[in-house]
Amino acid sequence: MLVNEQIRAKEVRVIDPDGNQLGIMSIRDALQKAAERNLDLVAVSLNAKPPVCRIMDVGKYKFEQSKREKEARKNQKTITIKEVKVRPNIEEHDFQVKLRNARRFLQAGGKVKVTVMFRGREITHPELGQKLLNRMAEDVADLGSVERAPKVEGRNMVMILTPKSN
Repeated sequence: MLVNEQIRAKEVRVIDPDGNQLGIMSIRDALQKAAERNLDLVAVSLNAKPPVCRIMDVGKYKFEQSKREKEARKNQKTITIKEVKVRPNIEEHDFQVKLRNARRFLQAGGKVKVTVMFRGREITHPELGQKLLNRMAEDVADLGSVERAPKVEGRNMVMILTPKSN
């Protein structure tokens, strides 16, 4: 954002603080009009022919802009991704514990990354991991849906579940 003497154009189109066009004038006249009102001349659009400048209070403008950005950040919802790791030959009780955790994470509104970790020669049987992840997806179907289908990544098989919007 160019202000006052930083603007390097011979002529500019000037807009007053109320949004009314004052017309095309030399940069010297525009700076003089801004100084008369104890305000700054700010380049709004440098690509236009001639460049468009507005007479305004730069400090107030920057403050308002930072206030708007802060409000936008406050309204942003951050989604956390929790990870549940299992092995292809997991016992039933252990599976239920992992399932309960995944359900809790989905109820809290976060995404869940379910990872099946293969060790040694287990990777030769990816269908076991596929079956396990499909079972997990079916068991949490009331709370969430599959965002990313099971996919082998190195020695792991990964699936991402996302909470259902109510």
